[in-house]
Amino acid sequence: MNVEIPDKLFFKIGEVAAITGVKPHVLRYWESEFGAFSPSKSRTQQRQYQKKDIELVLQLKDLLYNQGFTIAGARKALKTSKNTSPVSVPMSDRDQLIKVRDELRKLREFLND
Repeated sequence: MNVEIPDKLFFKIGEVAAITGVKPHVLRYWESEFGAFSPSKSRTQQRQYQKKDIELVLQLKDLLYNQGFTIAGARKALKTSKNTSPVSVPMSDRDQLIKVRDELRKLREFLND
């Protein structure tokens, strides 16, 4: 499942639905069923998904729709995969995180002046 995820910090629920092919009401349901899937919310209480959330949605979609897992089975498979595979951040993502951290540092310095 090779889906191109745009290079943004945050995505709205409609954008995630368009990227993943999973309807918004299903995304909201999955939030209630999977503890690992919990996007942050803006000041206006809109869901703010990150790239990692979209990747998780794609993984859940594969487990539930393609591999035929139940919700409980998918929950268990996610837990097992977390315990057995180390998390590795691709270099491009690592570079992005460093860039974001530096920008946040600059912003904090600006606000403190």
